[in-house]
Amino acid sequence: MIAGIIGAGAWGTALGFTVARGGTNCVMWSYDGEYARFENVAMPRNMKITRNMADMEKCDTWLVVTPAAFFRETMIKAREYWHGQPIIICTKGADNISGKFMSEILGEVLPKCRNFGVLSGPQFAAEVAQGVPTGSTLAGNKKTREIGRNLLNKLVLSETTDIIGTQICGVGKNAVALICGYNSVASKGENERAMILTLAWNDVVKIGIKSGAKPETFLDLCGIGDLFLSATSVTSRNFSGGMAIAQGKKPSGTVEGIYALQGLIKRAKELRVAVNTLTQMRDKMRL
Repeated sequence: MIAGIIGAGAWGTALGFTVARGGTNCVMWSYDGEYARFENVAMPRNMKITRNMADMEKCDTWLVVTPAAFFRETMIKAREYWHGQPIIICTKGADNISGKFMSEILGEVLPKCRNFGVLSGPQFAAEVAQGVPTGSTLAGNKKTREIGRNLLNKLVLSETTDIIGTQICGVGKNAVALICGYNSVASKGENERAMILTLAWNDVVKIGIKSGAKPETFLDLCGIGDLFLSATSVTSRNFSGGMAIAQGKKPSGTVEGIYALQGLIKRAKELRVAVNTLTQMRDKMRL
């Protein structure tokens, strides 16, 4: 089997390393031929980098790890090389224009794709690249979960059929981590920080339930596990991005939480779900 990794940022590279170390040959597409480097971590011999999207055609399955803002554009570019390969979406976030989740965009770009899934969880890329024990939730149908289990045997996986819930967790933790980073600077005390984290996550869960998600998904690795990791550490780009906003600075790099927060509020309006805390924090951060 040959696995195609679409996206060579830190998370894409770390996943590529993980797949290759598990014994699967791996081809990683990068728009500029570059990939993320990690200290004291060498690229596995059974992995190669390509700038040619046509190389994805010969791959038996795809892991899509492009940033949410470029997901649609990248999948349109890859569409002519897709001939039924199962797809595992490893991108967390919502489209910054439509607010749609990645599976919804995939359905629009590749309407005939039936075997697809989502990978999400508490996963800092550098630690995954270094082989630090890491847990993730794999959501999808039976066939896709079996493929993912074989490819990602170096990760500790929990499995579910709840694709929408797993994605809402990934989007929600980005938004809540942004809020928590902001409040680490702007709040008056620990009590307030704990209160807002809880109320904001409750808003995320309400959106999820109204969207058809399973309540238990929010207690899984993709839910409370990823929330704990992202909303409590300055290593999280969303947490540090929120801190920067509170300090009157421009966040560095891509901060998915900004788009996630706006996307969640838009979806909540469509679903007629009250998300007072998310809305108040968006307004306070002037996003």
